[in-house]
Amino acid sequence: MTLRSVNFSRAAALTAAFGVLLVAGCAAHHRAPAHSAAPDAPGARSPAGARPGPDAAAQPPVARTPRPGPKESAPGRATPPRTRHTPGPPAEPRHTARPPKPATARAVRALAAGEAPGAAALTTRDGHRHASRFTAAGVSDVRTDRRITSADHFRAGSLTKTFIATVVLQLTAEHRLSLDDTVGRLLPGLAPGATDPRGITVRELLDHTSGLYNYTVDPELSAELRGAGFSAHRYDTYTSDELLRIALSHAPAEAPGARYAYSNTNYLVLGQIIEAVTGHTYAAEAQQRIIAPLGLSGTSFPGTDPRLPRPYGRGYSQVGAERVDSTALDPSRAGAAGELVTTLGDLNRFFASLLGGRLLPPRQLAQMRDEADTDGVYGLGLYGTRLPCGVTVWGHDGDINGSYAQTAATPGGQHVLTFRLNTDQPDTPRRIHDLLTAEFCPRT
Repeated sequence: MTLRSVNFSRAAALTAAFGVLLVAGCAAHHRAPAHSAAPDAPGARSPAGARPGPDAAAQPPVARTPRPGPKESAPGRATPPRTRHTPGPPAEPRHTARPPKPATARAVRALAAGEAPGAAALTTRDGHRHASRFTAAGVSDVRTDRRITSADHFRAGSLTKTFIATVVLQLTAEHRLSLDDTVGRLLPGLAPGATDPRGITVRELLDHTSGLYNYTVDPELSAELRGAGFSAHRYDTYTSDELLRIALSHAPAEAPGARYAYSNTNYLVLGQIIEAVTGHTYAAEAQQRIIAPLGLSGTSFPGTDPRLPRPYGRGYSQVGAERVDSTALDPSRAGAAGELVTTLGDLNRFFASLLGGRLLPPRQLAQMRDEADTDGVYGLGLYGTRLPCGVTVWGHDGDINGSYAQTAATPGGQHVLTFRLNTDQPDTPRRIHDLLTAEFCPRT
């Protein structure tokens, strides 16, 4: 496969040259321990999906098989409007482009040589676009051999969690809630099932020590999200209330505060807490507090819309011996745990701003990076990865149907790398770890 290095002006030209079909994909799965650099996002890891026709995203099927049982609308949980994707600033002059590090380019080629049809990475230094380095290998569409561009939109899965955690910590800085507030106080109407969540704290939700059952591994739901029922249920709409009832119908995995156990359910609850405290959806708060101020024109919370903004590629999952197109689906299955749509450049800007102190006061940013309660595995919506050269990078990762992405950055956000694959099943965490080592370890 051929490696490419593209600056922002070339990316803009490529974007204009390559029109692709409107189709989207998202799902969710259970996260492995953070420092293994293993994949993460809402949903079970088992693949699913059937290849849709060429117009699947633009024209979702009129008749579809609904999830058995009633679907109640969550009070006040209207589908958030799609973010207006306005053109960004003019591309940097071509002479400002910088080639990727050779070691980084080799690591991206290695990722594309695995299970992923294509891989791409964008590095930013000190927040300057002229210092960005883009590299890609493989293809974004196996039918047309379209290349991945730096402007492509994709679903980011559990990278959504860092946005949600940032909003929650901003609310704590404003004294509108506390990390020690309980679910029972903030959400008095949340009815217990086999699990009673009322004594769980906001802190335990943020760092995955709540013990709440991960809704995406419920056997019936998992079959719909990624298993045999995916093709029949890919356009089903799920409310957070419905998904929480599924989670709370199971016994808790652990007692609150006992240990780290990654659960997408935690961030569904946090999404409801944001709405209860502010009177607005988590999507509206993230738009007003993060997306608009930072000018993240390629980032949105799509609600129930199965489409991706142009430009974008397609996503693929492995089902047995067959690779299937798993791009198009209703992203409400992921909600506050993983519905985000974004771009490589927007994620770099967000993490540079977050770690650089533009979004949180010093106390809240320090809390976000505090992994003491999880024995060094996870902070409050952020985690560190220790590399062989002694450098620690901070970020998050996420995978959804047809897509895997990860952002890592130095502690102050001066050096940021985001990479993505158009598969939800990276074949080896070692190749991901090699990419981070190649970029952040100076003598690699």
